[in-house]
Amino acid sequence: MVSDSKEKVETHSTGSAQVDQKVKEKDIPPLEDDLEEMELDRKRHLNVVFIGHVDAGKSTTGGQILFLSGQVDDRTIQKYEKEAKDKSRESWYMAYIMDTNEEERVKGKTVEVGRAHFETETTRFTILDAPGHKSYVPNMISGASQADIGVLVISARKGEFETGYERGGQTREHVQLAKTLGVSKLLVVVNKMDDPTVNWSKERYDEIESKMIPFLKSSGYNVKKDVQFLPISGLLGTNMKTRVDNKSCPWWTGPCLFEALDSIEITPRDPNGPFRMPIIDKFKDMGTVVMGKVESGSICEGDSLLVMPNKAQVKVVAVYCDEDKVRRAGPGENLRVRLSGIEEEDIISGFVLSSVAKPIPAVTEFLAQLQILELLDNAIFTAGYKAVLHIHAVVEECEIVELLQQIDPRTRRPMKKKILFVKNGAVVVCRIQVNNMICIEKFSEFAQLGRFTLRTEGKTVAVGKVTDLA
Repeated sequence: MVSDSKEKVETHSTGSAQVDQKVKEKDIPPLEDDLEEMELDRKRHLNVVFIGHVDAGKSTTGGQILFLSGQVDDRTIQKYEKEAKDKSRESWYMAYIMDTNEEERVKGKTVEVGRAHFETETTRFTILDAPGHKSYVPNMISGASQADIGVLVISARKGEFETGYERGGQTREHVQLAKTLGVSKLLVVVNKMDDPTVNWSKERYDEIESKMIPFLKSSGYNVKKDVQFLPISGLLGTNMKTRVDNKSCPWWTGPCLFEALDSIEITPRDPNGPFRMPIIDKFKDMGTVVMGKVESGSICEGDSLLVMPNKAQVKVVAVYCDEDKVRRAGPGENLRVRLSGIEEEDIISGFVLSSVAKPIPAVTEFLAQLQILELLDNAIFTAGYKAVLHIHAVVEECEIVELLQQIDPRTRRPMKKKILFVKNGAVVVCRIQVNNMICIEKFSEFAQLGRFTLRTEGKTVAVGKVTDLA
C-alpha cells in the first residue's frame, strides 16, 4: 500500500505546490453562511491519474501542469533546475515538483503516488502521479483505484514507445489495470514530441495512434467515445495550457491538454446514496484522521457513521477537502475526516467509512467472474490457486476455492461442461476466499467497490468483478 509519508502530502506539501494544509483548530472557522456559499460555489471535482511506462514523462508532465496553472512559482522552478543540474540530470527538474523524496529524485523513478491539485476554468483536479516501474505496480493500483479519468503518457522518442508497448512493457499493463479499476475515460498524450528523433512528426504520432487503438479496444475501451489522443511536450509545456502554434506543428488542429481535460464528461455519482468512503490512509492529528475518496453519498460534520468491517461507531468531528475545512462534502471528493470513537491503530487501509442505515457488506468469501490475462509460466488456474487480491483500497491474500463454470467468450453464456482448470484468456465464474473480513459490493450494484485484480509475483494475472456475496 501507499506509505504514510506520501499520502500525508494532503497534510504536508507537494514540493511547494501545496499550501500547508494543517488547519489549526484554534483558527476561527468561517461563518456558516460563508461555508454554505463556498460549498455551493465549488467547481466540479475530478481525480486524474497519470499512468504509463517508466520514463514516459508522467512526473514531468504533472509538474509542468502545476507550473502552468500557477501552483508553483518561478523561484521554486529555478531551485529545482539547479538541484537537477547538480545531479547531472538537467531534464528532470519538472519531475521534482511531483517526486518529492530523495530516492525518487536520485533514481528518476516515481515510487509512491504523488498528489497535487490544480484548477481549470470549470474543474478542480487532483493529480495522482502513479509510478511507472513494474516493481511499484501495487502503488499504481492504489492511485488508479481513486481516479475518475486517466492520462496515459506515451513517449514518442524513437525506441521508447516500442519498449513500453511491447509485451512486458508497463503501457499495456497500466491500460488493462486502469480499465479494471474503473478509469472509464482516457486521454492518451503522446509526449516528447519535441525530441530530436521526433521533431513534431505527424508520421510518428500517427504510427503510435494506429498501434494503440487496437490494443485499447481489446482492453475494453470504446475508442470513439472514451479515448482522446493529443501530442504534447511535457518538458517545454507545449500544447498543454495553450494550443501548439502552427509553426511548430501545422498538422494539429485539436485541443490542448487543459481544454481536453475540461471537456471530459463523466457519469455523476449519487450524492444521496448510502455513504461509502474506502480508507486509503490514517494518522493521528488531534484525534484520528482518515483519508479517502467518497464513492457514494455525502458526509456532514456531526454525522454518525460506521467503520467497517469492525462495525465501530464513530462521529465526524471535522471534514477537510483539499486545504479547506468544509461542513459537508459529496461523492468524488478526496477528503480527510477527523473521527471520534476510534483509535488510529484500529483502522487498516481498505476499511470503509459507511452509513449506519445501510452499511457496506463484509465477507470472507464471494463469487466472481474472472478474466484470466496471463498466468505465470507453467501455472494452472484451478481450485487451490493463490494470489493477491486488489479491490478498492484492500490488498489481501486470497485462494480460488472452486471453479463453477466457464463462460463462452463468443456467446457470453456459461458452457455446459464441468471444468477443473482454465488457461490464459478464459473467462470463468469462481468462488474466492480471503483470510480476513473485507468490505466489497456486487459489481452490478456498485461497480467501483466490486471490480478487482489478482496479482502473483509482481504480475497481474486476472481481472474480475464480484457477482455475488457468499
